[in-house]
Amino acid sequence: MKANANQIRQALGRPSADIRLYLLHGPDEAGASELARILANAMGQDAERIDLDSATLKSDPARLTDEAASMSLFGGPRHIRIASVGEEGLAAFTALLEAESAGNPVVAIAPTVKTTAKIVKLALDSPRAMAFGCYAPTAADAERLATTIGGEMGLRLAAGVPARLVEAAAADRSVMMRELEKLALYLDAAPDRPREVDHAAMDAIGADLGEAEMGDAVEAVVEGRVGDLGGELALLDEGGASPIPWLRALARRLVALAEMRADVDAGEPVEAVMKRHRVFFRDEAKTARTLRRWTPAMLARALARIRAAERAVMAPSNAGAVLAESEATIIAQGIARRG
Repeated sequence: MKANANQIRQALGRPSADIRLYLLHGPDEAGASELARILANAMGQDAERIDLDSATLKSDPARLTDEAASMSLFGGPRHIRIASVGEEGLAAFTALLEAESAGNPVVAIAPTVKTTAKIVKLALDSPRAMAFGCYAPTAADAERLATTIGGEMGLRLAAGVPARLVEAAAADRSVMMRELEKLALYLDAAPDRPREVDHAAMDAIGADLGEAEMGDAVEAVVEGRVGDLGGELALLDEGGASPIPWLRALARRLVALAEMRADVDAGEPVEAVMKRHRVFFRDEAKTARTLRRWTPAMLARALARIRAAERAVMAPSNAGAVLAESEATIIAQGIARRG
């Protein structure tokens, strides 16, 4: 069956024995991961979590049904999470939904499949499954989401606070969740003791990650200024915020450089390329220097590393900012060696 945003959050927060599979499909992998986290919290800290991958489902489709019907070693609650699954999971999901019994809920994240995919149609057609499309929210949607999540934590967001949270988190659900959790802890808020979040509270937890601060760190990476990078990253770290916003800002910068470099390699003059890509006139000189130092292959490798770092940061039990900063430093050092 198809679920909307409120329905999927409620269903994951209070899992029913009638629903065996929660399929979270669509490109917003960060949002899907946060929804999967709701199920994990609902199952409790002592619950056993079983992680399966798409390769396992493809090679052994019956494994999922077996895991869903198995009891925990210590008799406690149990749930199953599948990350980055695609059409190769069809046989396993079909067997799960057709099985006589399956007591452990399954949440599957499918970031690359479209709404026309067979696994999505299977979930939509089954009363034992819920399917939800995860797409990056608009600014208005993100503000409503921040208000909803905050309310679940006992936070009443004052006027202007949702917009400020969305801007600070670059509309990333996982980052917003982390900031709201910090606010709830700071204000000692809970559903049974609601607290108002005003701008003073936002200032106190350092929720803002200014575009200027992120931009300085990004430029230190792409220009190979290793000596400056440590200070810029330390500034971003002061508020204890997630590295996801600046990682994504760096990824956008690398993509822009790759597009410009491709135009230059095709024979277009550098000055004309920068004009067409609307490079600010004061940044034209340093952008031209940067384009000369980066090759297309280097840009592709750096972008792959940054996207891998983002996925790793969002994974459970990760090294967080340390991991992200390590990747950024490695990239900056590589550019610095080119002189």
